[in-house]
Amino acid sequence: MTVSRDTLRAALNRLPRVKLADLPTPLHDCPRFSEAVGGKVRVLIKRDDMTGVAFGGNKTRKFDFALADAKAQGATAVITGAASQSNHARQAAAAAARLGMKCVLVNRHDHRSQMGIQGNQLLDYILGADVHLVESGDQNGVKERAAEELRKQGEVPYIIAGRATALGAAAYVGCALEVLDQMDAIEERPDFLCVASGHGTHAGLALAIKALGLKTRVQGYSPGRGDEGRRKEGVAAVGNEAAEILQLDVRLKAEELENTDAYVGENYGIVTQAGLDAIHLLARTEGILLDPVYTSKAVSGVIDRIRKGEIPAGSTVVYVHTGGTPALFAYAPELIAHGDYRQKIVKG
Repeated sequence: MTVSRDTLRAALNRLPRVKLADLPTPLHDCPRFSEAVGGKVRVLIKRDDMTGVAFGGNKTRKFDFALADAKAQGATAVITGAASQSNHARQAAAAAARLGMKCVLVNRHDHRSQMGIQGNQLLDYILGADVHLVESGDQNGVKERAAEELRKQGEVPYIIAGRATALGAAAYVGCALEVLDQMDAIEERPDFLCVASGHGTHAGLALAIKALGLKTRVQGYSPGRGDEGRRKEGVAAVGNEAAEILQLDVRLKAEELENTDAYVGENYGIVTQAGLDAIHLLARTEGILLDPVYTSKAVSGVIDRIRKGEIPAGSTVVYVHTGGTPALFAYAPELIAHGDYRQKIVKG
């Protein structure tokens, strides 16, 4: 059963939210980039790297809903975490600061954190987060212990997981509506919506497109390796939980989704040559920066599919830029080596 855009907007408007993200984010036409990748496909970029707080990114849009849920439960502190250079963690710290909440980050003590405090991790500290780096073992267990310690201090902790993930997917139903409205304004329609795919962002976009009955293909580009079937099942599960929250009859099926790990390279968090090429190409044609872990690999996939004709000539592609650019600074050695950057010292 398909619904209208107004019905989707009404469903979103029924959900509690706090205002963190600067919305709608811009949709930028990228003619020089489009020409550089063959000139036969029009590429536009949805700038969700410009959502606002602390360099922005897709999580800020999601926290409009997830942290409203936290507030509704009386929470005074948020707990989350991932890799040491996590964009999610950085945006959580910024959102908590904006809302006057404490933030505990339980991140991994991985290779990047062993290189010192830089990139997203530097911002975590600047934003006032209580950062824990887990050397080994169960991060979730550390989060639970942190929650118990906060309770002893009289705080009400909210661990960002579960329902918060589904609320984040619901937020990306809203992003899809923004894209469609912006495309209407330029009398275009998207043939492809492409995005770096963890779970929620991809799920929300796919849910919106299916609910509206559109033919737009939503392509997810995974940042890590893993079984394709399980990835798709994960995206579908999050999307369907979001559909329940939004009281929509539509449901996603794993077999309908597109999600590839073909552009991951060696593994999550390890740069690829194609990804580094994509960073330089988009920066030097449009002045838009990608990150080394998520968006650069996804855009390298979009470039490859355009050049191979898998995204056909005459198509219009909207790439949803999910942010992450502070991580560039933590990957400076790889970028410098790839670009062969050299300082030119001259006498004045």
